[in-house]
Amino acid sequence: MIEIKGLRKSYGTKEVLSGVSLTVPDASVFGLVGINGAGKTTLLRMMADVLRPDEGTVEYDGENIAGNAKKRKELFFLPDEPYYTAGTTVEKLVALYKSFYAFDDELFARYEKLFSLERRTPIRNFSKGMKRQAFAALALACRPKYLLLDEAFDGLDPLARLELKRGIISLEGTTAVISSHSLRELEDICSGFALLDGGAVADAGDLSETLAQVHKFQAAFEEPVPRERFPFECLAFESEGRVVRFVVRGEREEIVSALKALSPIFVEEIKVDFEELFLCEVKSRGYLS
Repeated sequence: MIEIKGLRKSYGTKEVLSGVSLTVPDASVFGLVGINGAGKTTLLRMMADVLRPDEGTVEYDGENIAGNAKKRKELFFLPDEPYYTAGTTVEKLVALYKSFYAFDDELFARYEKLFSLERRTPIRNFSKGMKRQAFAALALACRPKYLLLDEAFDGLDPLARLELKRGIISLEGTTAVISSHSLRELEDICSGFALLDGGAVADAGDLSETLAQVHKFQAAFEEPVPRERFPFECLAFESEGRVVRFVVRGEREEIVSALKALSPIFVEEIKVDFEELFLCEVKSRGYLS
């Protein structure tokens, strides 16, 4: 289990993280989402002990990761832009990671063939997508207990995205924390999530349970109905003449009952996905007009 307790980090006068606390269950896939600058990358770097917090701790199985070489061997951090030297090749990275991890040669060989990876070509000569494929394959083949991925799906084509998702969920016993703007990909594999806003946790929890509490309806009325007549606080509300569309959080039966009291002539419920929930949340915080 990963326990993040009261993390704070500032660069000069700018506070990037302001008391972030989270718990990530064992063997789960956990998504970190937020607009650019929300603090996702800083949080992941602290979780990997690449960056130290000003306050707070990150604990793996009850042990502080700060300066903990033993625990660091149990995790693999793949940043958005992995570091490599001019002469680095896939072959050299395989040899390096074998010295740290229980590297799965058979699994890597599968990805090597699937992605047509060239072992002896300098990685600097790879395209952006090929670089991401190579490092993703290496990360999965290391079979770490904890896998931290920053912008995991960026630059990957649909096939590579699918294979990465399959690879993550097939790692038995691995706890994965993934930062990404590809919310549809996260929805496919994540059991939990945290929405960061301004360096703080704005929302977090079980993704399926959260989505089950968010509902979208489209309704038509005999006459236009103003927003103030709807007896619930909407995450989003649109009105076009006699037709309204709204997103609301709460118990479905109570919402339907309140909606029927307004005597609509037509009601349709529309499924809310993770991306729409995210857009509603950031819009409610004034980021979208």
